[in-house]
Amino acid sequence: MTNQSQAPVLPRLGISVACWRGDQVLLVERGRPPLEGLWSLPGGHVEPGEPIRDAALRELAEETGVDADLLGLVDAHDVIRRDEDGTLRAHYVLVVFAARYRAGVASAADDARAVQWARPETIEALATTDGLADVVARSRCLLDGS
Repeated sequence: MTNQSQAPVLPRLGISVACWRGDQVLLVERGRPPLEGLWSLPGGHVEPGEPIRDAALRELAEETGVDADLLGLVDAHDVIRRDEDGTLRAHYVLVVFAARYRAGVASAADDARAVQWARPETIEALATTDGLADVVARSRCLLDGS
């Protein structure tokens, strides 16, 4: 039975950035639930009225202290969370960008617990968010083509 007074779950827009420095991509370990302890790309929410490219660069800088040049769009990725009974709890649409490192010393800030520059072949050994290795591989194609 659904609680009619409960607002419907609407998709929320977020961004993430596969930022490359040479042959390494910047990863963050999430410091807060629901993804606490998992490695993923830096990113976060798009603020109302904020262009997504601006949000991508802002979130990258806020979370890691790194500045970059965006190269292009990699993917739009759905993150859908349901309870055991199938009730929809959250739906995020993440717009994923590829970027090339420009400046800054990577350090954990905002909601990141840790950061690391990682080679793609090492990602499989980490506890990661769903699909991370695949999106990193596809972002590398944009880097190689630029």
